Amino acid sequence: MATEVSRLGATAETLSEKTKSCVERLLRAEYEIERPDLCVLISFRPLLDLYDDGNRSNQPKEKLAAVLVLLFEQAGELRVILTTRSKLLRTHPGQTALPGGKVDESDPSLIDTAFREAHEEVGLPLDCTHVHKLCVLQPFLSASGLLVTPVVALLTDVGLLADLTPCVGEVDRIFSHSLEAILDPHLAGNEPLVAKGSEHWPYSQDFHSMSDVVVEADTSAVYRMHRFRSCASPIKGLTADILIRVAELAYHKKTSYERHPLGHAGLHMG
Repeated sequence: MATEVSRLGATAETLSEKTKSCVERLLRAEYEIERPDLCVLISFRPLLDLYDDGNRSNQPKEKLAAVLVLLFEQAGELRVILTTRSKLLRTHPGQTALPGGKVDESDPSLIDTAFREAHEEVGLPLDCTHVHKLCVLQPFLSASGLLVTPVVALLTDVGLLADLTPCVGEVDRIFSHSLEAILDPHLAGNEPLVAKGSEHWPYSQDFHSMSDVVVEADTSAVYRMHRFRSCASPIKGLTADILIRVAELAYHKKTSYERHPLGHAGLHMG
């Protein structure tokens, strides 16, 4: 393990053993794309080209997007950077998101897309020596038909968090959440969560709410919407789906709740 983690620099050696194990598993998950959940929905084989630096995909670029799952350690535990989207935006106003967006013509790869968007949305420095890419996961299909590729990275200098700044007009707030609490929501009990019954958590459950929705395009398919109570806007939909996958890989365990509706495993659309 030490050999793999040491590739991230001397600072990474100060991580807790638990975090080191998570980082090791995520490093092994690099280009984890053996059985994509989207295989029955869309052929995205051309996306593989974008995982190689400098290559472009034949997939229509307007349908490609990437998000940055930026992890950091606090008190020996992994946390993830999230944003609350501006209420002025046309799409998903006021909702929780990972820094990211659509591929730009100038982006050499999806990895570049994720980091460029994080720079624009929260001010994460480009080409920062304290930000280490761990893995690129298989794409997720959004409700709007975008193929969203998660790029997972680790921030080893938490001092940079104080310099993150929300982009006016795009981001209302930057916050973080426990990654492991995505698998076991009760672990968020010590977080400064929003009040129950408030605008951001109108649900009766304490930490996690879910509901099943029939997919309009295919009435035989059922999507399970997961919502997690946070210190800001709820973590839900596609963002929740991506974090569940990252957390499962990092901690090598399943969720404490039923991830999918019975007979509908593997459908991620949010």
